[in-house]
Amino acid sequence: MLGNLHNESLYKYFINNEQTSGHQSLIFGLRELNSTEIFQFCLENSSIINPSITNQPFYFTSNYELRIYTSACYYLDKNNQWKSDELIVGSLTNHYQIQCFSNHLTSFAGGFIILPAPINWNYVFTNADFMKNKTVYLTIIFVSIIYIILMIYARFNDKKDIEKLGVTPLLDNYKLDQYFYQILVFTGQRINAGTESKVHFILSGDNDETHIKTKKTKKLIFRSLGLLNYIRIWHDNSGKGSSASWFLKYIIVTDLQTMEKFHFISQRWFAVEKDDGFIERILSVASEMEKRAFFYILSKKAYHSVSDGYLWFSIFSRPP
Repeated sequence: MLGNLHNESLYKYFINNEQTSGHQSLIFGLRELNSTEIFQFCLENSSIINPSITNQPFYFTSNYELRIYTSACYYLDKNNQWKSDELIVGSLTNHYQIQCFSNHLTSFAGGFIILPAPINWNYVFTNADFMKNKTVYLTIIFVSIIYIILMIYARFNDKKDIEKLGVTPLLDNYKLDQYFYQILVFTGQRINAGTESKVHFILSGDNDETHIKTKKTKKLIFRSLGLLNYIRIWHDNSGKGSSASWFLKYIIVTDLQTMEKFHFISQRWFAVEKDDGFIERILSVASEMEKRAFFYILSKKAYHSVSDGYLWFSIFSRPP
């Protein structure tokens, strides 16, 4: 429907849904009549109804406002679906109410769409000074500062991840028969679980065991140890304050030649002031029953779901 906002009864053009059936779009034109056309088409005794349609450009000498809206009539069928067949939108429809004609008795509803008014850019730029829009400008500035801070934080952590993912050969094992293991250490997700103390370990297998190693990287090169039996792990309690203690969840060691994984489950504090007061433990390789234990699986799945799968938490805690 097209209509003048101020006097819709005089300037209104209505197209019902029978005329638009099978069509997906409607194109219309609007132009101003010249003085000759006003005399020809607007007088009451004029025998000519419509002016000719041409492709020539026309210019408006006065302002006008135009409202365009669509309306529809619907009924609820037996499948609880809204349908519009056999319903006709009446000519008394306007942007306040809808007139519907039907040949069956059902529950009716109406729907309409009014196109939004265009943006007046002259008004926008005229009133764009800071004093008139303090809230808008302060919000944009605040969000931009937060974004820059988070970008710097993310870049800093990306660089740390690159360091974590490197492979570092240990000097005392750098031989022709070097053997690769990947060691993943999972710290608990609780208050003060991390540590600044130096962490050391000895990894033991059927064929051999390592010398004392310091946990610095995630991938280490040893000699072949055979099937792993246990890991002896401790820290020197050199961290300051609450950073001295450590809560270890579990360790996963992967033989990168055979891709066999060995799980060492801890779920204990390494702290003199917590748990049993020990800062050194020997962790045996977990059996299949231990790896299927409810609390181990729950904590492992929950950790990965939050740190790697959650939309927001994964930004800060996702694995490298």
